[in-house]
Amino acid sequence: MKHWGLAAALVAAPAAAQLGEGARPAYPAVPSLRERAVAVDASLKDRLETVVPAIMRERGVDMWIVVARENFEEPVIATMLDAESFAARRRTILVFFDPGKGRPVERLTVSRYGMGGLFAPAWDPARQPDQWKALAAIVAQRKPKRIAVNSSAASAYADGMTLSAWEEMNAALAPADRARVVRDDTLAIRWLESRSKRELADYPRIVGTAQAIIAEGFSNAAIRPGRTTSADLVWWYREKIAALKLETWFQPSVGIQRAGAKGMLEGDTVIQPGDMLWVDFGIVTERLATDTQHLAYVLKPGETEAPAGLRAGLAAANRLQAITMASFREGESGNAILARARTAAIAEGIVPSIYSHPIGFHGHAAGSAIGFWDNQAADPRGAGPVRARTTWSIELMAKAPVPEWGGQVAEFRQEEDAFFDGRRVTWLNGRQTGFYLVR
Repeated sequence: MKHWGLAAALVAAPAAAQLGEGARPAYPAVPSLRERAVAVDASLKDRLETVVPAIMRERGVDMWIVVARENFEEPVIATMLDAESFAARRRTILVFFDPGKGRPVERLTVSRYGMGGLFAPAWDPARQPDQWKALAAIVAQRKPKRIAVNSSAASAYADGMTLSAWEEMNAALAPADRARVVRDDTLAIRWLESRSKRELADYPRIVGTAQAIIAEGFSNAAIRPGRTTSADLVWWYREKIAALKLETWFQPSVGIQRAGAKGMLEGDTVIQPGDMLWVDFGIVTERLATDTQHLAYVLKPGETEAPAGLRAGLAAANRLQAITMASFREGESGNAILARARTAAIAEGIVPSIYSHPIGFHGHAAGSAIGFWDNQAADPRGAGPVRARTTWSIELMAKAPVPEWGGQVAEFRQEEDAFFDGRRVTWLNGRQTGFYLVR
């Protein structure tokens, strides 16, 4: 995509921080709410000027119409609102028009309210009370050859055009223009999954904030062995997120694996020395989500590190991360990448479960999936292509017996956020390679 300036926009891979005991990450500076709003609007302006032209030309579309209603935002419009607009107002119609010959893509809003100066107002209700007829006039004036609307049977992210909006729009359009409308299932996904240069500059700090919160929770600042329960730690994480004026897109999970105990212990189970702790944790700030899973070990009296069997299990999960990342190929399906990674891992004696997914505006974001925890075979949700300039949660698990636990099989779950530039996958802010130790 030469017009996107892809080569110039590639961001150097961050240093591969090794997280764990002896490497507890410090908190990055957390911007104020006002600073975050400024950053959101600047990032959105950048995306509208770079991502939108790229994906429209990639799809051969010269007009893209996106429609939403108040409190029923479709996924694309929800990410195109300025930082001070929390929802669409009444009915919001956005129009993108590419006049061709390398000229800028025109951005219009056919609605009663402005859009933070990012879209030019294109409807005067005093002159034309009917919003759909105003849209039809815009279309007729510009004479687009191919008009895309978001419609998909496969992905909720691309299925934003409701039946009522479809019927009303088509009733207003002239017959010739109506014939040019195509139900597109790719533009929305491309908008949502594509990361801009500015987002890639901000994302490591955001991921680092999530990692720092996890590390503090996996310490004696939050855990008193013999007293603190799994549920206590879950709510410690929620309180910490709120104290930092951040958001989360899911309730954190904290689980305990213990010698002699079957499965994952949660809820009112009290954390004890000798336990392996697991957390699944995510935050959202500046509209970017994180998704992280880390492990901790609660030291027994006299211990200075986790048992060798646990450390070997974490090393196996780290190796599975490397295998999965090396299996990425631009343009291949998530299913193909899953199969390649599983074959390579099994050949090395690893017992793998891979369930990696895109991340960005949503935690489980738009794009092709690479496996599911409950399905390690090909899946329709993994049939789409994996594209460059996308961000990923490399989520997986290696199972391994722990000699110190009498050969009991433990699950070593890991999840870290990463960037795929089309050639290789790199961590956004490092990964965990050693247990956090709770004393």
